Amino acid sequence: MAGPTDPEAAVAAVRRAVRRALDGLPAAARAAPVLVAWSGGADSTALLAAARAVAPGRVHVAVVDHGLQDGSAERSARLVADLAAQGVPAAVHTVVVDGPGGLEAAARRARYDALRAARPHPDSPVLLGHTLDDQAETVLLGLGRGSGARSLAGMPPWDPPWLRPLLGLRRADTETACRARGLPFWDDPHNADPRFTRVRLRHEVLPLLEEVLGGGVAPALARTATQLRDDGEALDAAAHELLARADTDDVVDAAVLATAPAAVRRRALRSWLTAHDVTGLTDLHLRAADDLVGRWRGQGAVALPQRLELVREHGRLRVRTAAWPSA
Repeated sequence: MAGPTDPEAAVAAVRRAVRRALDGLPAAARAAPVLVAWSGGADSTALLAAARAVAPGRVHVAVVDHGLQDGSAERSARLVADLAAQGVPAAVHTVVVDGPGGLEAAARRARYDALRAARPHPDSPVLLGHTLDDQAETVLLGLGRGSGARSLAGMPPWDPPWLRPLLGLRRADTETACRARGLPFWDDPHNADPRFTRVRLRHEVLPLLEEVLGGGVAPALARTATQLRDDGEALDAAAHELLARADTDDVVDAAVLATAPAAVRRRALRSWLTAHDVTGLTDLHLRAADDLVGRWRGQGAVALPQRLELVREHGRLRVRTAAWPSA
């Protein structure tokens, strides 16, 4: 969608998006205080201002300090002090960024863990400032990694406790809204650091696609995410119904699974395996597991993570501990 260019229209659009998102929450989350994740950037600043306008007295703020930049602790403390002077409950949450997957993934894990723990009430939604541009980048990342429809569906507007009211607005809209109200915001230096894949997508890949394809690429990618998310919800519902018929006493009836299309079977198998504490599943794992149903030729067990394996016996699938290290 094309965002507003008039400053007051931008302010109104952000407030409208936040109000609509809050009004659409389940009753318990709608009644709880809200937590806004604030970095001081334009997106989260516009989000915070809108939340305070449409939900006065209910807004709490979390500033996550990743400790990855000189002076981050001091800057985070200043942000919280400014809010405290205005009577807004706010706190800095310092995290340690480490673990697998690279710096971006580790920072994201640490940030989300801190935000989840910072909620003022168990039903509190956490408002995140992701915009349409972030959604387009997420879809491109998923496409480049071959991550499948789930990844291409992008970020959902509501994924408890995460609420993303601004997915229909552009970064330019949040910047305009901030300037219209005289709200200062800063540009994180990491947002221009080419070491990060998302930064290169933002500054190199998307502008080139816009030039080659004649514009409108980011909104088109966001629309694609919405369409795929709708499709995914339908497939998930079909997989749930299939699994309800096939799952008995910790085994799955292969004959019942075989009545469904492969895409539904694989979703049902992913859900069932996850419920049996199998994590780290890849597309290769799921396709091999599905072969025990759709391409059954008497083959042996399928190796799964955590030294587990999936085996078909007497027409039923079950998970067991493997006798050898698994994939």
